[in-house]
Amino acid sequence: MKQGFIKAAAVTPKIRVADPVYNGRIICERMEEACAAGAKIIVFPELCITGYTCGDLFLQQILLQEASRQLLEIAAHTKDKDALVMVGLPIEREGRLYNAAAALWRGEILGFVPKANIPSYAEFYEGRHFTDGNREPVPFSFEGKTIPFGTNLLFACETMHGLTVGCEICEDLWVADSPGKDHAMKGATVIVNLSASNETIGKDEYRELLVKSSSARLICGYVYTSAGEGESTQDLVFGGHNLIAENGIVLAQVKNFGCETIYSDLDIERILSDRRRMGTFGQEPAAAYVKVPFRLEVTEDRLDRKFMPLPFVPGKQEERDRRCEEILSIQSHGLKKRFEHTGLHTAVIGVSGGLDSTLALLVTVRTFDLLGLDRKGIFAVTMPCFGTTDRTWDNACRLAHTLGVTLEEVDIREAVQVHFRDIGQDSSNHDVTYENGQARERTQVLMDLANRHGGLVIGTGDLSELALGWATYNGDHMSMYGVNAGVPKTLVRHLVKYYADTCSDTELSAVLCDVLDTPVSPELLPPVDGVISQKTEDLVGPYELHDFFLYYMLRCGFPPAKVYRVAKQAFAGEYEDTVILKWLKTFYRRFFTQQFKRSCLPDGPKVGSVALSPRGDLRMPSDACVSLWMQELEKL
Repeated sequence: MKQGFIKAAAVTPKIRVADPVYNGRIICERMEEACAAGAKIIVFPELCITGYTCGDLFLQQILLQEASRQLLEIAAHTKDKDALVMVGLPIEREGRLYNAAAALWRGEILGFVPKANIPSYAEFYEGRHFTDGNREPVPFSFEGKTIPFGTNLLFACETMHGLTVGCEICEDLWVADSPGKDHAMKGATVIVNLSASNETIGKDEYRELLVKSSSARLICGYVYTSAGEGESTQDLVFGGHNLIAENGIVLAQVKNFGCETIYSDLDIERILSDRRRMGTFGQEPAAAYVKVPFRLEVTEDRLDRKFMPLPFVPGKQEERDRRCEEILSIQSHGLKKRFEHTGLHTAVIGVSGGLDSTLALLVTVRTFDLLGLDRKGIFAVTMPCFGTTDRTWDNACRLAHTLGVTLEEVDIREAVQVHFRDIGQDSSNHDVTYENGQARERTQVLMDLANRHGGLVIGTGDLSELALGWATYNGDHMSMYGVNAGVPKTLVRHLVKYYADTCSDTELSAVLCDVLDTPVSPELLPPVDGVISQKTEDLVGPYELHDFFLYYMLRCGFPPAKVYRVAKQAFAGEYEDTVILKWLKTFYRRFFTQQFKRSCLPDGPKVGSVALSPRGDLRMPSDACVSLWMQELEKL
């Protein structure tokens, strides 16, 4: 429960139809297992105490009475359990029968949530037995106690900020105006669904889509538990399709026509962060709500949830290729609009033989092809200086040749030496002035060439460099349109690889593959024996770590300690904890101190959910203080 994580379990027991005594015992056994696994929210299927397929037996008083007795037994079993447990059963109230969920906690029945939408179509005939549930809660006398009864019940945890649970029952998810919508608007961050959804061809895919879309639209965690083996197969078969989703992502699911339990950790803090960003939650629903408090012990349990080390990069090849194609289209169409608006027909781009400038050149070529312009209007400029190696220079030239663009070379060594003499810089002193003097000279050359050719300077810097401020102010920091501004470094590599795999040009593919094998470097320090001596990741840290930090800090709103916790899990066995912490401190320090570079960022297209434009996603003061974040890191 620390840092916003809460473990949920979707449990499908193997029941017997119309045997509440047996079912109650099995439910208690499965509850024990879920609690032992650390689950704090435990959800059982619809009508699981009796079975969903009882038919007209639901009208038998003996079945209803035994179901109520077993509910009391199950509730008593929760007395020493640190969990909110949801179970389904038929409940009679004022001469009507309701398909309801009972919320159990510490031996108490906190409330009854009736099913709001009763299906009576196709294979369903619930209207024969059950009544639509009342939305506004009313007092209900059950076994000598007054318990709230209504769809608009929320269960609010007093010991975990933001954890509020709302409930739907099966059909409620499938209708246009689901109760979950109002639950979320009233503050529910987790929706549980007790279901008995039978299997037909393709229904599982549609069911998954509904759960994913509901969790995305409502920005919530969604725990869906369905009936499985044990229900009558007289006319229907139940697959035990259980799902746990959050914000449109399925965290866990199973459908094996059996009876399994799935677990996952919902992140309440992230849900709240996304809702704060949207700002559309908290509106008053039409009907009144009642919030019922409960408490859970605050513990730090093992996380079953997995955190991928490359959050910007899809894990599956097919999805990764699709993502790469989409990003290249966004980049090239953004640049296309800029050329159409300005009426210009030439582009100037500095090519170093490195990843970023290679991607920018590929995007520019694609843009010219879209516009029907001659690729010779693209001026690829190589500007060798003190740190340039034969390998990178050769790759830059080969790229220009294979792509059919115009190659220009401007050796800036002499110009930089003159500049150093003008400002009194000792050229043997390889300090920041030595490095930045070269970077600014390169940008001046590009800008002036753009004036001479009547074109645009295309920026090459990527999202990761912007986050770290790894750019020379008014040097490579500046351009007339930065096509890579929204692309993190870990994804740049895959974009270039995708181009190499799909370009159908063996020579171009070979060059791109060699670029991919070249260490990332600004090449501002002299090489040693002809080999790159200045490796970026040795200086600022591995980009895969920084991209991970950036995603979870900015996109998910994680505080430093939480970023560190999930990073340790994601990179276990690859980086020691001390190394992760070292570079995490570097990330926060640089992210805050380098905002002034992002505050005057050139135009460039947003391509993903994380962006740093001062005109869009990140409106951050350049003089914001990092001390609060660093103080938390120092405690780790």
